[in-house]
This record gives sequence, structure tokens and C-alpha cells, in this order.
Amino acid sequence: MVSMFYALLLLGTGINFIISGYDSAKRENAKNWLRNIVIMIILIQASFFIYQLGVDLSSIMTSASLHLIDESFFLISPKGINDLALSIIFSSLYIVTLIITSIVLIMRYAFVAIGVVLFPMGIFMYFFPPLRSYGSLIINFLGTAIFVTFFDALLLIGFSKLTDIGIFGEMKMLVLISAFLVISLLMLFLMFFSIVKASFNVYTDVKRIGGKL
Repeated sequence: MVSMFYALLLLGTGINFIISGYDSAKRENAKNWLRNIVIMIILIQASFFIYQLGVDLSSIMTSASLHLIDESFFLISPKGINDLALSIIFSSLYIVTLIITSIVLIMRYAFVAIGVVLFPMGIFMYFFPPLRSYGSLIINFLGTAIFVTFFDALLLIGFSKLTDIGIFGEMKMLVLISAFLVISLLMLFLMFFSIVKASFNVYTDVKRIGGKL
């Protein structure tokens, strides 16, 4: 079925190239269509391996970064908090922050899992001029969702180094809460900013096409 679809695309482009005659603009347009279709077919066929490579690369980079952090950084410590009530409050805030971060990470993993299906669709749309903005939206969003955990790991490294500084070492629990809150906000911002940005591009393209009609 897919092979037949590819054949129809190539056949349509070939016919368009033939009937373009001596019109150089139409022939050049037909050549561009043919080139895009060939590239699209190759990338769609290899889309699973490309996507898996991106996921594996992100996983390796994230794991390597996390190994630079001392495991004791993640342990709850009431150091610097002498009041029992404050200690309980901050411990509760830390647990709530971890839950929020876990929910955001679950959302991210869900998007990445669904991306196995969406990625080839994004490639097809990107190389099909009328749908290019939608393809760019899908590809940008999935790329952000895949690699955002690497930036999370870099943030954790930075926050872990803060605890080596005297004043921040005395407020380790606050540093931990801040770290996971920033990570949650970063993931949400990067993933959904890519959608908003691409949506504006789609709106601009639709408006431009509407103006030509």
C-alpha cells in the first residue's frame, strides 16, 4: 500500500515534469518536487532508525551527565533547618515537587512514545509544501521532547554544585525544591513553546495563502 502511494507520487511528479514543456519555472518546480519526494521516501523508510537513534543519543547524554552528580544530593536533609515544623513543611514541599516533576516526565515519555508514529507523518508533511508548517511543528516538538531531559541533567549538575557553596549548603532542601521546580517549568516551556512557535508559523502560512485566493 505504501509502495503504491510512493509510486503514485513519483508518477504524478513525472507527468508534471513532462507536461511542463519548455516552461523553465514549471520544470524547475517539478525537479524540486521530485527531489523532495525522493528525500522524503528515504527519510520515511529510515524514520524508525533515525528516531531510535535520537532517543538513544538523548538517553546516553542524560545518563552520562547524571553520573556527574553525587547521589547524596538527592537525599532529604534537614541540615540548616532547626525548627521541626519547618523541616516537615520543606520535606512535604520537596515530595510535592518530586510528584509534579514525575508527572511532567511521564507526559514527556508519553509524547516520545507516540512520536514513533508521528515522526514519519511529520517528515511527510515537511516535504509536502502545503503542509510544511505542520510537519515542522511535529518534528520540532518531538525533537524538544526527546532532548529536554539532557538539559534537565545539566540543570541538576548546576544545582548540585551550588550545595558546595557554604550558604547554599545550609539550605540544601530549598536548593532541591528549586531544582525540580525549574526542571518542571523548563520541560513545559520548551515543549509547549515549540508548539506555540510552530503554530504561529502555520497561522502565517494560512494567512498568506488566504491572501492569494
